[in-house]
Amino acid sequence: MMVGSLAFVVAAGRGSGKTATPVPTLPTIVDPCPALDKSDAPRLAFSHRPTWCLENGVEYTAVFDTTEGEIRVALDRHNTPETVNNFVVLTRYGYYDGTMLFRFDPTIDIIQGGAPHTNSWSDPGPGYTIPDEGGQFLKLAGGGLSGPFTYQAGDLVMARSAGPNSSGAQFFFGSGPRVSLLDGQGTYLRFGQADEAGRAVLAAMMGLYQTDDLSPYGGGPIRDVFIRSVTIEVG
Repeated sequence: MMVGSLAFVVAAGRGSGKTATPVPTLPTIVDPCPALDKSDAPRLAFSHRPTWCLENGVEYTAVFDTTEGEIRVALDRHNTPETVNNFVVLTRYGYYDGTMLFRFDPTIDIIQGGAPHTNSWSDPGPGYTIPDEGGQFLKLAGGGLSGPFTYQAGDLVMARSAGPNSSGAQFFFGSGPRVSLLDGQGTYLRFGQADEAGRAVLAAMMGLYQTDDLSPYGGGPIRDVFIRSVTIEVG
């Protein structure tokens, strides 16, 4: 049995009255955090995963401005702090701006994106991966993993390969109830949930799907769907 081994230290509170969120032990190389106004963007390549840039006692919301409407996602920094930190840092570097939601799969109700180099699942990523977190990960006899997560419509989830600690930048949205078919794996890091209006946008997006024998994904939307920008709101 393999249990997530991510080490934590507790950040000191700053008088907010809220319980401090554990801060993951991150690389010893410390880079400046990206500017809140995205003036450090664009940046698509990195030599190591981000240093800690989240403020203590602050909640984060990711706002996706897409060609099909706005999706607001409350990020779950309490259960998946490094995953949220990673997403916030990449967002503030403009990593996701102007990218395509390139994979639609109605059999499991997912819409995948986060691949700025190629707009495909073969994208090389940001140059690093992040550790698994959010619960217990079990190593299976066949070499795969079983994880702690379950999924529902509106979830924002990290994509990954079959190996441990393999998430980087690609993500997917759960657009409907069939995303729960991934519960048997449970290894995809769920780190946010869209509001009701965002869930309606995602359902409408999946409604654009049509089969296409020439597509590597078996089909896709009747028109390209792009993320114009992602911004981070704090509160």
